[in-house]
Amino acid sequence: MKAFLAALALVSAQLAAAHYTLPDLIANGTTFPDWVYVRETENHYSNAPITDVNSTEFRCYELDLNATPGQTQIATVEAGSTIGFKGKGSYFSAYMSPAVPAANSPEAGTGKTWFKIWEDPPVYENGQLVFPSQTIDQITFTIPKSLPSGQYLVRGEQIALHVASTVGGAQFYIGCAQLNVINGGNGTPGPLVSIPGVYTGYEPGILINIYDLPPNYPGYTSPGPAVWQG
Repeated sequence: MKAFLAALALVSAQLAAAHYTLPDLIANGTTFPDWVYVRETENHYSNAPITDVNSTEFRCYELDLNATPGQTQIATVEAGSTIGFKGKGSYFSAYMSPAVPAANSPEAGTGKTWFKIWEDPPVYENGQLVFPSQTIDQITFTIPKSLPSGQYLVRGEQIALHVASTVGGAQFYIGCAQLNVINGGNGTPGPLVSIPGVYTGYEPGILINIYDLPPNYPGYTSPGPAVWQG
């Protein structure tokens, strides 16, 4: 009963924090205003999630798939530096993709070019999942130092799991920032995935009842590829 009540309290906190956007890029020691370097998303007014992992909009959730990239600026950052997004929630991760022909192009990131550079998954403790990101108002992570120089998209993703017990119940909040990475290395990012295509919606980290975890629950399994350490 105590574990259930703790899970219920956690879910209530998630519900209170849910429904938002990731509009602000953090880079070069600065938190930039809304939608300067992050592509404005379709939910910029409603703050509603996207739930269809097979939708083209699942990539960056742009307000306009064709026009929004060109209306968004490109931030110059160094490989090995810290970047991030304003936002809070449960499970966060970050993906990057080379941007061809440019970061402000609608064609950027449309192939099997994405790789995960960071994640902050929940931890299984005392019969319940604990979410480290629940109490913060921003996420930050490091661009791998060996990432080759060039233009990229960086995609912040938060998954709210409070109604994820049925297929399509997990709620995704997404933001894609446009970057020009300088002073990079000669690493080979991977494994590479397509977005959409990275998830089916049936992964144990997406289709999950956090209210009622089984006694033999092995711990949270992050969806998607392994993190590229660079």
